[in-house]
Amino acid sequence: MPKDDKAGKKSSKTVIGIDIGGTGIKGGIVDLKSGQLIGDRFRIDTPRPATPEAVAEVLAQVVAELDSRPQAPGKDVPVGIDFPAIISHGVARSAANVDPSWIGTDVDKLFTERIGRKVHVLNDADAAGLAEVRYGAGKGVDGVVLVITLGTGIGSAFIMDGKLVPNAELGHLEIDGFDAESKASASARERDGIDWEEYSVRLQRYFSHVEFLFSPELFIVGGGISKRSEDFLPALKLQTPIVTAKLRNNAGIVGAALQVAISDKIIK
Repeated sequence: MPKDDKAGKKSSKTVIGIDIGGTGIKGGIVDLKSGQLIGDRFRIDTPRPATPEAVAEVLAQVVAELDSRPQAPGKDVPVGIDFPAIISHGVARSAANVDPSWIGTDVDKLFTERIGRKVHVLNDADAAGLAEVRYGAGKGVDGVVLVITLGTGIGSAFIMDGKLVPNAELGHLEIDGFDAESKASASARERDGIDWEEYSVRLQRYFSHVEFLFSPELFIVGGGISKRSEDFLPALKLQTPIVTAKLRNNAGIVGAALQVAISDKIIK
């Protein structure tokens, strides 16, 4: 357990991180030094419909379970939460795979009131990106690192010298008259029934365009399809190194915990 400081409060190098997705809400206790989870993840299905009130209730259940563990940080330590939406000053400006009523909702306020402790909410792709740069495939890389997740859509995180530039929606770049994710996401490959060779051609067009716009030092590719990276990454011809993500399913939890720890000055 965390040790008590002189004021009698628990000092903490652990933070609870929560990843809110379209199908599940999962959380864990994150060791901020290593970026690893302490103990198992805890998961509850995302409610249907995924309204703000319903999601907040499940979130409270996940936090309560993690709080009950002996390794949990003190209750004065804030909770980091990622959410599938554009988040601006704690307010949802979009809604992906959750109820449209989230748009305009003050997510920080809602969750803070429901669980009775300070929270910090950020976009889910941003959380994954932060985790990869701090603990994963982008560790030690200066300059611009772009983390691209290939899934139902294309998520992205823009990291500059280890600092997040939030809500970079690079999956919605228009390429050849189309929204990029409509052609180059993992779901687009499945929908169109194309083989890996043809999919690589689409990815080449996408990554070449992003490379031209931002001249990154590194691309990191995540999402479930990254498990098959050997089927498409070797075919891509880029000036920028491109590698697969390392943290996989825990990236959102770890990144959410990391961001709230930085915001609350638990770590630098």
